[in-house]
Amino acid sequence: MEEFFENELARKFEDMIENNDEYYFDTEELEDIIIYYLELGDISYAEQAVNFGLKLHPNSIEIKTKQLEVLLELEDYSTARKLIAELTESCMESTDFLVCCAKYYSNLGNPRRAIEFCEKALKLEEEQNFLHNFIADEHINLQDPFSALKHYKLALTFDPNDEYSFENCLVCLNELKKYDEAVEFMNSYLDRFPFSETAWYEYGQFFFNRKNYEEAIKAFDYLLAINSGSVNVYGNKAACLEALGKYDEAIKVYQEMLEVEFTKAFTYYKIGLCYRELKQPVQALAAFQRSMVEDPQFYQSMMEQSYIYEEMGGMKEALHFAKEATALNENNLDYQKRMAFLYIESGRFEESLDCLKKLVTQEPGRFYNWYAYSEVLMLLGDYEEAISLLDRAVQKHQRAELYYQRSNCWFHLKNEQGGREDLEKALELDESIAEDMLQKYPFMEEEVKKVKARKK
Repeated sequence: MEEFFENELARKFEDMIENNDEYYFDTEELEDIIIYYLELGDISYAEQAVNFGLKLHPNSIEIKTKQLEVLLELEDYSTARKLIAELTESCMESTDFLVCCAKYYSNLGNPRRAIEFCEKALKLEEEQNFLHNFIADEHINLQDPFSALKHYKLALTFDPNDEYSFENCLVCLNELKKYDEAVEFMNSYLDRFPFSETAWYEYGQFFFNRKNYEEAIKAFDYLLAINSGSVNVYGNKAACLEALGKYDEAIKVYQEMLEVEFTKAFTYYKIGLCYRELKQPVQALAAFQRSMVEDPQFYQSMMEQSYIYEEMGGMKEALHFAKEATALNENNLDYQKRMAFLYIESGRFEESLDCLKKLVTQEPGRFYNWYAYSEVLMLLGDYEEAISLLDRAVQKHQRAELYYQRSNCWFHLKNEQGGREDLEKALELDESIAEDMLQKYPFMEEEVKKVKARKK
């Protein structure tokens, strides 16, 4: 890595650019410089090196091939097409050129043509691992996981340690629903490479996704034996234990995880959740508070404290932590619903209105948002505002409850005609809930009797 970043040729080239000089480089040196910048992702310098190279060696096929690579990175496909036409006759025995052609067609969304060029390159018996991966990726673009799997496996034969090929073999097997073959493939690979962290991780994830948590734990234990500092693996093992309901054991794993990670807020949060499952609110609160010490803006821990205080009857504290969490995550509609609930439970109806307004604005398709909002407006005696809201609500939801609500508003505003019309509509939509509605709105009881009598 040090040698890569301390490339002497590249440094010499950059000195030349900075000093506005002109040094001599042979074609191989210029190729190395261009490759260095391409691998570094510095396309600007790569382009400068190409242009300088062509100035020194205008007929160099090698530098023109590198120019083609740069053009593809710059997405200058028009110029790239012309250069391909110029080089085709003389470069069909060049792996680099054929790969560039394959990339050109791949980038233009023509995977079949890209595969053709890769297959021509394979005959030159260079870069076999890379080319088989390239072909496999193009088969994925063609939604052909069967053919892709074949080439990812071939890529592995040329480089058995290629984690990209290995992982994509599993992706294809999963897509093809060949789960038994996937297990056989992983076991065979692990027999050859028993210390492959990638293979053991994929093995664990495979069984975790199939809810075979015991087998997944075996894989994660093996991984931790190979690399005890692998933070994610601790988390995965703990998640398996949680899924098995073994919260005490999960907590121990999370505590081990704390020893090797730098950012601990989420781990303390997970410990708190485990204590909640164990019905140990005091320990859960302590864990959530430690989480907030690590990260004062960790709103998940704030909201979990809100739930615990609510369960313990501390509505003031529950509301405090809910407000803090929501302030940090205002677009979370679940938090807005919780805030509205806590305000209503605390009898602070007016303060719930802002939350309810956000809910009907951002989730107009949810009937209960409108229902709750209009209910609170009626509790506050703001019947005119409730009617205005319900006018909008019934345009989206033809639900009897909304008509019962609007009928109640009309009767409170002494508009008996409006009240009767909405009541008749409500009974027509769902008469079975009339008794429940009358318990909420007894003001309408006599009118319901009259409507029913008229029907008889």
